[in-house]
Amino acid sequence: MYKKIMVPLDGSGLAECVLPHVEGFINQCQVSQIVFVRVLESITPAIAGEYAISMDDLQNRESARKAEAEAYLKQVIDRFQPATTDLQTEVLFGRPADRLAEYAENNDIDLILMATHGRSGVSRWVRGSVADRILRAASVPVLMVRAPGTATEKPA
Repeated sequence: MYKKIMVPLDGSGLAECVLPHVEGFINQCQVSQIVFVRVLESITPAIAGEYAISMDDLQNRESARKAEAEAYLKQVIDRFQPATTDLQTEVLFGRPADRLAEYAENNDIDLILMATHGRSGVSRWVRGSVADRILRAASVPVLMVRAPGTATEKPA
């Protein structure tokens, strides 16, 4: 049913709580390809600091960030040793939810498997939720795994 799965990761241990589920899909579901994706928000001069930076410096920073993200994703896929599943990595730039939904649609992804912090109420509204935005924007099924240690706010 699910032949090509996308697994968004942000570099945090919390996001990696999906990895045991990835192992399950590899071992039990005959998945042909899993793409581990990391989205980096683009650096703008306003984010880069108080001082204006040159385009060369900006490009060097972006290149360094991309190399770091690629190395991280390589470490993640090295944890698996699938016999028949092709593991790939992809580093994208932009707004995470938008880029992930776009990638899924443009690359024939059958399922998005990702972690969620489990925020609700005010904390979700203030901080936003990439997982929620992906759920609403994606044109494919999304399986969300609540990270251990995250609890929902209970009604009074």
